[in-house]
This record gives sequence, C-alpha cells and structure tokens, in this order.
Amino acid sequence: MKNSNLIEKNIDNLTGLWKTVGASSLSYHKNENLEYSKIENSDWPNKLWLREDISENNAQKAIETIKANSDLVIPYFDIYNSNSNKILEAKGLVVKSEQVAMALKLDQKFTLENKLNYKRITSEEEAGIWATLYPSAFGYVIGKKILVQNHTKVHFYLVSLDKQAIGTLMLYQTENFAGIHGVGVIPEMRRKGFAEEIMKFALNLSIDLKAEYALLQASAMGKDIYTRLGFVDLFVIKNYILG
Repeated sequence: MKNSNLIEKNIDNLTGLWKTVGASSLSYHKNENLEYSKIENSDWPNKLWLREDISENNAQKAIETIKANSDLVIPYFDIYNSNSNKILEAKGLVVKSEQVAMALKLDQKFTLENKLNYKRITSEEEAGIWATLYPSAFGYVIGKKILVQNHTKVHFYLVSLDKQAIGTLMLYQTENFAGIHGVGVIPEMRRKGFAEEIMKFALNLSIDLKAEYALLQASAMGKDIYTRLGFVDLFVIKNYILG
C-alpha cells in the first residue's frame, strides 16, 4: 500500500478513536472541518483536530475553541509540506510534544516469551485497576468511565507479571487496520523488554483480528522499539497548546 494511503488510514484510526470515546460520553463535537473530543475527569483524548491544512481562518476558529475549552491540544499532522504550523505559532501556540506516525505490514506472528499475562478489560473493577495504573506509565489520566463505556469498541488490556499489574495496551480497529495505542509499562518495570513484548502481543492480536497493517504514533521513548519491529515512519505529529 502506498504511503499516502497509509498516512490517511493512520489519521483515520487515531481520530476515529478520539471520536468514538468522545461520542460515548456525549463529548465529541464537530463544527465544519473542526472536530474535538473533551471528556470530563480525563486528560485524554482532549484533542481538537482539522481534516484539512491549517489556514488563518480555521486556525483562528480552533484557537477560539481551545480558549473556551481549556486543556484541549491541537495535533498538527505535518503532511501538507506547507509549514502551516507557523500560523499556529504566530498566534501564540507552542509545541507540547511530538510523535512520529508509523505503520507495519502484518505478515507473520512474533514469538512471545509468555512471561506476561494479558487480560482484556470487561468489568468496572478491571477498568478501575487499568485507569489507576495508566498514569504511572504515561503521566496523565484516562478516566475509568472511558473504559466502562467503550470496552466493546476498543480493546483495553491490562498486562501483569506474576499477578502484579505492570502495563497497559489499547487496540482500535478501523477496517483492516489495527491502531495500537497506550502501550505503557510502569517505571519500576522498564528496561526489561516488557514494552517490546507487549507490542509483539498486540501485533499478534492484530493478525488474529484479520488486520493487514498495524498503525501507531510513537513518542521518542518508544520509537526505537517500533523501528526494530519493522515499523516505517509516515509523518510527524506536533501537539500544540496555548502558550
């Protein structure tokens, strides 16, 4: 598949996930080409996105929206070769973080060491454990309610070692594309190869779900693992907030 198609599918999966979880709590809003999901008592997704290049007009509308809805982040998908993010910066927005969108064609399963246990979240009690653990791995909150309302639409997994919860995973499927999100390990269990092992489990699960490609958005911390597993870079995402 051409990279241009994979770019579109990557954005579709990511924004589709935000839209799905936002809609479940009546927190997804659309106004022309501007969309946002902001959920109470959760730091995620809390994103405002545009499915077109940034212009003076839509940038101003986006900024007015985030001023009225504190904590919204604008992800800038650097796919237009236009440097239009400079419009956001000229209006006082600053980069909070950067990610690299990546893709992997799924053709063979990975061998697992089978040290870890993976439990898909299906109950409110499990959702509570997952939501309590997640901030330790990522530094921000995903509210328990999100898991309770969306566990049939999104695969949320709690990862354990010897009955101790150590990590998290989210998988969201759109067509034949598996979006892998929220792969995290608590700090005291890092540098033991667990993040890579969780990723291999997620890729094998994607194959079981008949996905042809795995998609993700990598932070600097995780990118080396994904490159080693065969993922290729698609584009950069710059996450902007009010300065």
